[in-house]
Amino acid sequence: MSIRYRTLLPFVAAALALPAAVQASAEWHPTLRGAGYTYHYDHFRSTKTRAQVMAEVDAARRDGTLASMIGHNVPLPLASTGPVKSRQQVVDEMRNESPQDRRARMEMMING
Repeated sequence: MSIRYRTLLPFVAAALALPAAVQASAEWHPTLRGAGYTYHYDHFRSTKTRAQVMAEVDAARRDGTLASMIGHNVPLPLASTGPVKSRQQVVDEMRNESPQDRRARMEMMING
């Protein structure tokens, strides 16, 4: 073996091992067959304390979102921050919109 080969071998080995080491600390890992991923919850690192999580669960229990979402595997609904419009206000806005606004809305609905 030449000196160059002996010098490059550790660097090549480190370059090949680095992605596996980084991936081992992630929550998602590729499956052995290469199709899809598996989730490992024990690799999750939370930024919240237990008290903060329990406070959020209690708040969700009080406002009813916890009971409606258990078992459905859907994200929790976001609280509305803007003004709420009535159905008639929305219909009036659609009837009074300009042709350019209507075209943009229709393109967004078709292409989006």
